Amino acid sequence: MQELRRHSFRSKKILVLEEQRYRYQIALSDLAGSEIEAHEGHYANAIRKVRNWITTLGACEQIGAKVLGEYEDFRGWHFRTLQDTGFSMADIADYPTEELIDAMTKWVSLGCPRS
Repeated sequence: MQELRRHSFRSKKILVLEEQRYRYQIALSDLAGSEIEAHEGHYANAIRKVRNWITTLGACEQIGAKVLGEYEDFRGWHFRTLQDTGFSMADIADYPTEELIDAMTKWVSLGCPRS
C-alpha cells in the first residue's frame, strides 16, 4: 500500500505554509522533497509565497497583488459584518475555518463588496 501511495503521488506538487520555518518537520517528516515556506504569521507573506510557488508550476500571471487586494477587501467586509452582529474581538480572532470559508463564499456571491 505504501508503494502504491508513493507511486500515485509521485508527480504531485505540494506547498506547505507554516508560520515558523522548520516547525513543520515535527509533524510532517513524510513530505521530504516538498516545498516548505514560512509566512511568519502574515497573510501577505502567505499570498506572496503561494504566488511564487504557482510560478514554479508554470501557471504564473501577476496574481499576487490582485489576490492580496481582494483578500483585504474580504477581511474588511467580514470584520464589519461580524462586529455588526455582536462578535467581540476575541470571537473574531477565534473564528472557525469552516465558517470563514462559508463567509468567503457568501462574499463572492454578493459580488465581492469592497471594504
